[in-house]
Amino acid sequence: MSRLANRLSRLLLSALVAAVALGGQVAGALEVGDKAPDFSLPASDGNTYSLSQFLGERPVVIAFFPKAFTGG
Repeated sequence: MSRLANRLSRLLLSALVAAVALGGQVAGALEVGDKAPDFSLPASDGNTYSLSQFLGERPVVIAFFPKAFTGG
């Protein structure tokens, strides 16, 4: 199998696995004014934070920066 075909097959398999794993977790779209659902994310300091930790305490801003030179 060529290298390109091998990469494409791995990509398609990964997409299929992700679609099956997330299929039951698809939520409706949020509208302007809706409250954000609780979520947890790992931070750059190594800790994991959830929205509920800060609810009513302070504003929450989520910034995403792809790793350098990843093309993302």
